[in-house]
Amino acid sequence: MKPTTHITLRVLARLLAYPTPDLRAALPELLIALRREKALSGQRIEELVAFARLLATSDPYETEARYVDTFDRGRATSLHLFEHVHGDSRERGPALADLQQTYERAGLLLEPGELPDYLPAVLEFASMQPVRIARDFLGETAHILNAIFSALLERQSPYAAVIAAALELTGQRVQAVPVTPDEAIDEAWAEPPAFDGCSTRGQAKPDAPQPIHIVRTKPQAPASQGAVQ
Repeated sequence: MKPTTHITLRVLARLLAYPTPDLRAALPELLIALRREKALSGQRIEELVAFARLLATSDPYETEARYVDTFDRGRATSLHLFEHVHGDSRERGPALADLQQTYERAGLLLEPGELPDYLPAVLEFASMQPVRIARDFLGETAHILNAIFSALLERQSPYAAVIAAALELTGQRVQAVPVTPDEAIDEAWAEPPAFDGCSTRGQAKPDAPQPIHIVRTKPQAPASQGAVQ
């Protein structure tokens, strides 16, 4: 990691946020800040320049729709990091609470409704830390970032350049990894048929009780002589 990365981390957080008119208007200033800090390699900066140019020149409605399609319609590209680790399991709640408390102790207060595992919030928090702590903190997410990067690369999404830049700041290798296909939305949220036994997919929806699965097991072999009966 370069001597200073605070500004670059904040710029990346902005670039991963919803592409509002204010964000598109600020793109030239953000690129100037990237070039001044020089925390990224020349190749990464040029990739971000190309990304910003596309963001600035594309139709605003198409840009916003593309953002939603990219990040809000599947787990593989979700910017909520705990989605990739805990999914909808019970472990996610305590993990979010712990991360929220970490932010609050550092003086970072999130917008109402914003979850602490949202990658722009993670980058913003890292920007407030000393360089070594920021690198170690982000390094713990590198495997998740590589998975998101790979899914974006597979979809030929320009946002892959931003994730690659974040990965470079962790000091770890930017590399494509196998992508786990997203489950179809209709299947993921399907309700089990009424009076049709337990759901074969586990919980039918978040917060639903986990059903008990009764399965047939193989017959056990007779106990040998001398065994405890």
